[in-house]
Amino acid sequence: MKKSYLLFFLFFTFCNQLKAQQEEVAVKVVIQRLFDGMRAGDSVAILSVFTPRAIMQTITIDKEGKTTIQEDAVTNFVSSIGRLPKGAADEQIVFETVKVDDDLAMVWTPYRFIFNGKFSHCGVNSFTLVKLNGEWKINYVIDTRRKQNCE
Repeated sequence: MKKSYLLFFLFFTFCNQLKAQQEEVAVKVVIQRLFDGMRAGDSVAILSVFTPRAIMQTITIDKEGKTTIQEDAVTNFVSSIGRLPKGAADEQIVFETVKVDDDLAMVWTPYRFIFNGKFSHCGVNSFTLVKLNGEWKINYVIDTRRKQNCE
């Protein structure tokens, strides 16, 4: 009888780990679609990965050296990327951390942004995704931007 409990426990643990890995992959796919859409200049693809009320923010340093937060509407971002030629906006990310709990995911992606074939800036994106109607969508993204210390 003890062996059957042990086998059940091991099977249950394995199934939970497999489901968690599948959710992490699904979250990464959504974020990758965002950056693939940017490279393609495909505003429809970009818009499809966001929730209707998504928030986009950037942490910047102003001329006085103070940290500020700038907010941009997703629709403004999407239309600005849609006006660019294909291949102009190439954000190269690395998935550093992905955490998933039920219908909430958090993703940390250091990046280098290449604009028209030339290095522009680097930083980190922090994404919050929500699973709505069985689909992962980006609800919040905040990033940093700098030109130095971009290993």
